[in-house]
Amino acid sequence: MRCKRADIADATLALAFDTHAGDDIGMVTADEAPPIRRRRKRVSLPARHGFAPLATERLTLRPLVAGDAEALHRLVNDWEVSRTLSAVPFPYPRELADDWIVSTAREVQAGTAYHLAITGQDGADELLVGVVGLRVNAKARSGRLGYWVGRRFWGHGVATEAAGRLARWALANLDLDRLEANVATDNPASVAVLAHVGFRETGGGTELFVSRGGKHPVRRFEATRDDLFAETEIAPPADPAAKPLLLVAACALIDVDGRVLLARRPEGKRMAGLWEFPGGKLQSGETPEAALIRELKEELGIDVSAACLAPFAFASHAYERFHLLMPLYLCRRWRGLPRPNEGQTLAWVRPLKLADYPMPPADKPLIPLLRDFL
Repeated sequence: MRCKRADIADATLALAFDTHAGDDIGMVTADEAPPIRRRRKRVSLPARHGFAPLATERLTLRPLVAGDAEALHRLVNDWEVSRTLSAVPFPYPRELADDWIVSTAREVQAGTAYHLAITGQDGADELLVGVVGLRVNAKARSGRLGYWVGRRFWGHGVATEAAGRLARWALANLDLDRLEANVATDNPASVAVLAHVGFRETGGGTELFVSRGGKHPVRRFEATRDDLFAETEIAPPADPAAKPLLLVAACALIDVDGRVLLARRPEGKRMAGLWEFPGGKLQSGETPEAALIRELKEELGIDVSAACLAPFAFASHAYERFHLLMPLYLCRRWRGLPRPNEGQTLAWVRPLKLADYPMPPADKPLIPLLRDFL
């Protein structure tokens, strides 16, 4: 690989276990329950209904199957559980479990809702613990989170672990900007779960609770990426009154067809689920070019020469807790095939389609500049 400067100049919640429609949260806790055993190691789980199960330290979240119906009915047909769920009747008919499980498979396939079994391990046996779910509102770019856990498993952090895992997965992998959740006012345990996950209370209202035979007051909650994902570690400024400055270098990789490579931030990173130009934070004493060479190797497994990096534009954006300064470079030549080494999703995008991909606020002003140039 050889690049010349002349070449570059030319290129320059209770889920709401809504048994039929479900949108509410209903989760309560108790002190007596068998412990859920911790996983000894992370394993790759097979996909069911086109959805790869999500693993936590102790639990697996997977699509419901017909064989879950008996255990599901036994757990949810309990007044202390059903009274916290708006769309669940009590008593809960056994045949309703079969019908609802069939409907969840269709919704997972369509991407309109993800109702998942919460399971743990009892020795070598899988044990159904409860259900966690997310109903998607594609037009509003939002999702309604809910969950419930069988009474015998209360008091062991199951709801927090399951709800947090699904919430983080949803914002990192679905085209959503926020999550919502509602909790009955007499359900403080579920309020605590949402607060622990990272939700903020936004107000109140009323909802119809089928099992209670009427409307009941609820508390409403919301969470965005900023609420659920950790802050970037930034050195404090010398002036306590000023925002810390974060220096980041980014690169627009351009292939022979004029497409630009975008990477979707994976779960666990700040602003997970948004698309960005590959790159990263400058380490102490690093130049932007050196940072990009290192980051592109780590993130994508490609080798880039400093001579192949052409300065193009920069972004300067004030976030709530820091100010970001990000030079954007162009690169048309590299060695190797870009691959997602950090669990991110990659997409080669035509310049006219770049604006269709949700990006962090700092990246958005760069799109028209890049589109007009290419």
